[in-house]
Amino acid sequence: MSVDFLYAKIYKKRIETALPIPKSNSQAFAAYNEIKRRILAGMFTPSHRLREVEVADQLDMGRTPVREALKRIQDEGLITHEPGRGLVVTTMDQQEVGELYSMREVLEGAAAAFAARHATDAEVANMQAILDEGDGGDPVAQNLRFHQAIYSAAHNRYLIRSLHSLTETTYLLGRSTLSSSERAGRSNQEHQAIVDAIRARDVQGAQNAAQHHIHQALLERLKMLRQG
Repeated sequence: MSVDFLYAKIYKKRIETALPIPKSNSQAFAAYNEIKRRILAGMFTPSHRLREVEVADQLDMGRTPVREALKRIQDEGLITHEPGRGLVVTTMDQQEVGELYSMREVLEGAAAAFAARHATDAEVANMQAILDEGDGGDPVAQNLRFHQAIYSAAHNRYLIRSLHSLTETTYLLGRSTLSSSERAGRSNQEHQAIVDAIRARDVQGAQNAAQHHIHQALLERLKMLRQG
């Protein structure tokens, strides 16, 4: 199962819980989805100037729906208006990265705690199955499946909405921390600790394990930033 397919599933769920542009405005809605897909897939990068007319040509759409879509994505923080350049994909400095991961620690911890309270036995078994199946050479795809399983098991739509927003922002950082095989191996051990705590209905233990996992990801991210 590819990362693109997994992202499409996760993104569809996000759209279903919070429609930023009404579906009745189908062109703007389609433009919003496609522009965001290209940003999160790395097709639009900080080096690109997102000129309204050029984006409209690339999407084969009118300028009005593209303008509305760009405005909404700018409101969400994925693109920024820079003087002299116009709209560009947002970049993040080290402080912003730290703030992002701090929020992820809080929300991922809450998701694991809720899952420890509310997950069904089948949902716990699904988390374990994701780990037991291995990553098939694609640790990023496995990581997406695993975290999505926890979010679903938390059974809190508002928490899920917030987590998806943070996940999308994380994509702005580019290369995954799991690109390091050493980090990917440690991540799997951390995932197992989260599942074990959820299975035991250990609410505090699940929260602590999830927060530790995100903190370790932050340390790897900061290492990547130092190494350029």
